[in-house]
Amino acid sequence: MTNTQAHENKVITVLLVDDHPMVQSGLSACLSFYHDVKVIGNVNDGQYALEKAVELQPDVILMDISMPTLNGIDATEIITEQLENSKVLIFSMHNNLEFVTSAIQAGASGYILKDTSSEEVYYAIKAVASGKKHYSSSITQMLIENPVREGSAKLTTREQLVLAYIAKGLSSKEIANELFISFRTVEAHRRNIKSKLKIDTLAALIRYAVNYGLEGN
Repeated sequence: MTNTQAHENKVITVLLVDDHPMVQSGLSACLSFYHDVKVIGNVNDGQYALEKAVELQPDVILMDISMPTLNGIDATEIITEQLENSKVLIFSMHNNLEFVTSAIQAGASGYILKDTSSEEVYYAIKAVASGKKHYSSSITQMLIENPVREGSAKLTTREQLVLAYIAKGLSSKEIANELFISFRTVEAHRRNIKSKLKIDTLAALIRYAVNYGLEGN
């Protein structure tokens, strides 16, 4: 068997994250018809999704956005930072640019709407599991008209948190310990923050954090 055949025959494991039981039941029922996709877990909030994702290491996490405790975008940012082999596919009712942009910046591999067909959900899961991107047609059109540019000045939630710790005087090693991430990841956040804000020095970063009230986070 070739590597390509092995990949095609692999069963894709999926974690469902949604706070509506009927949505979860419907998704589970739809996906049960496909022999190469297996739902291995169901959770109803973003915080629990983090724990379950680490435990189960799913290939794809089908993630809602509006949930209690921790929203899907913040959960996506943390999961994609910590689990490089798990892809997040947003599954949401929100069809607006702010949510889509935030999801992409958080590391989501795709964004599909809840009014999509079960066939497209399946296709989207297959696409992101193989390393591709997938968006509902209306989302694709939105992104064509309003492309998400790398280096956007808007800091992600995680970057704001790292900046707050920088402003408090913590070193990259100390921030890594606080956030349970690697030193290298913190350094990457530092570079991204400086690039987005067009700031070169630590003193200027701290001034920015103080001006925007981030040092109190």
